Amino acid sequence: MYPAQFEYFRPTTIDEAVKLLAQHGDDAKLLAGGHSLIPAMKLRLAEPKAVVDLGRIANLSYVREVAGRIAIGAMTTHADIQASALLRARCPLLPETASHIGDMQVRNKGTIGGSLAHADPAADWPAAILALDAELDIVGPRGSRTVKATGFFVDLLQTAIGPGEILTEIRVPATPRSVSYVKTEQKASGFALTGVAVVIDGTAVRVAITGVAATAYRAAAVEQALTGAPITADRIARAATHAADGVDALRDIHASAEFRAHLAQVNTGRALTRALERL
Repeated sequence: MYPAQFEYFRPTTIDEAVKLLAQHGDDAKLLAGGHSLIPAMKLRLAEPKAVVDLGRIANLSYVREVAGRIAIGAMTTHADIQASALLRARCPLLPETASHIGDMQVRNKGTIGGSLAHADPAADWPAAILALDAELDIVGPRGSRTVKATGFFVDLLQTAIGPGEILTEIRVPATPRSVSYVKTEQKASGFALTGVAVVIDGTAVRVAITGVAATAYRAAAVEQALTGAPITADRIARAATHAADGVDALRDIHASAEFRAHLAQVNTGRALTRALERL
């Protein structure tokens, strides 16, 4: 199918994009990589009257270190993150996660900001961003603000980004190499039936899971079970059984809720074991 008619805008600055969103209100949609919006428009699931393409805003695509943290522009592609020497050296979880996203064509066009803003419950980036305890910068008509990753994902396809606002930057800490991302994917689409991101940083263990619930989440019960003593294989096995505690698992044509919860436990154990081996 063809999308409904719409006006197309290509701003060259963030301020111009914010003004266009203010001008068109709920009738406008932002276009980043387009892997979610364009199919939805073709199926008439989304019928914006105005499309604001962020692709010409040059200062939204970068990877650089600032004050000990790594800043990533929201329009940085998955492929650029996967190839970044800085990230491979200072925050290897992000290149590893990027390598699991779609195929090369998707990684060359899709953006980290577009994926996070869309908040698909089966997307890969939310787990990595939560496990890294990232910060996200959002700009809108009232100025800029920063949101922690733990407060960014609100519900199914809903985030803390408000009307007229744009996600502009993601900041993550430098980490040791003791990280991992383990994923069981839906083979046709590459989306996660369950993906688990792990960071072991000193005595801190962070575990985040995507694909299981309406939003990605930190597996607090797993983290708590690994606190206070050296991490061993036996402790990992016991902790992983809590991967879906308190979670209302999704059920659909691809997997039952019970299978997703089981995958969460299995992949949590695998991801923790891999991260520990790298430690």
